[in-house]
Amino acid sequence: MQRYAILAISCWSGFLVMGFEMLSGRILAPTFGSGIYVWGAVITVFMTALSLGYLIGGRLSMKQPSIARLCLLHAISGALLLPVLVFELPVLDGIFGITQDPRLGSLLASVVLFSAPAVIAGMVTPYAVRLLVDNAQDAGFYAGLQYFFSTFFSAAGTLLTSFWFVLIFEVDQILLLLFGITQAVALTAYLISRKRT
Repeated sequence: MQRYAILAISCWSGFLVMGFEMLSGRILAPTFGSGIYVWGAVITVFMTALSLGYLIGGRLSMKQPSIARLCLLHAISGALLLPVLVFELPVLDGIFGITQDPRLGSLLASVVLFSAPAVIAGMVTPYAVRLLVDNAQDAGFYAGLQYFFSTFFSAAGTLLTSFWFVLIFEVDQILLLLFGITQAVALTAYLISRKRT
């Protein structure tokens, strides 16, 4: 059951990251448009933040890793969506007041609004791999399994968010939905981790 809990976090973390990335373009669009510069800024910030998160998460996983800590990382990554809801307009207005250049403006806005949740979400992947691996011989298998589920659900998050969610809900509603499901997954995985197998 604990492995399933870890994989559930991996699945939803992948969904969360790509769903959030798809929404990021919509958040920036009213201020800086939706051209290639904006998407270039969003993708650059997410990829950079995730790579930093992978590095930090791998390092953290070396020090007494536990499912409880993985759940906490996952919960924090979801909680960091809330400041985006609160501060997106003031941040965008403030940056637009400094520069109307869609390249610089969208890059600055992406760093301020999106980098923290992406860094923490990136930490989940290597931490989950460490918890799945009991011995070195199984490392490749469990790393592949974890990346399969994470990437598959990243694709699902991209497709569902961009094809359906944006047609049904407002951006703020989708962010709240992502937040709520992230907290539910983290809490459920934590409760499962407390049970003895």
